[in-house]
Amino acid sequence: MSMDFNIFMNDVVNTARREISQSGYKELRSPEEVDEALNKKGTALVMVNSVCGCAGGIARPAAAYAANCFNKPDQLLTVFAGQDKEATARAREYFEGYPPSSPSFALLKDGKIVTMLERHDIEGFQPHEVASRLEQILDENCATAN
Repeated sequence: MSMDFNIFMNDVVNTARREISQSGYKELRSPEEVDEALNKKGTALVMVNSVCGCAGGIARPAAAYAANCFNKPDQLLTVFAGQDKEATARAREYFEGYPPSSPSFALLKDGKIVTMLERHDIEGFQPHEVASRLEQILDENCATAN
């Protein structure tokens, strides 16, 4: 039974990873990759992915929507809580003032946290509601000058 559960969980994790990467997010799987990405100039939306049932199922479609917003961040990034533990821990060091939360979204500018949608901002809402909040955050912080 334990082996069956591990196979099931691997399928769940791989599906969650695939959903985000197919949406255009770059996976950061080590602390070094996190530092390299988050120390770049510009804006970065970091999705802390999670296999948590309902909240993860809300966050991933919202992340896909955000990847297609008019005002996009310079980078779409993701770490996977509970899977890539060291990378997630390093990313959370950049989320100063916010407790660990997964799934969640953090918007950073020049490596500094601007704002965050935490699990309590995701769980219990519909994907389109979370997507709308993400779009508003991106519109306020990533608008390109015309």
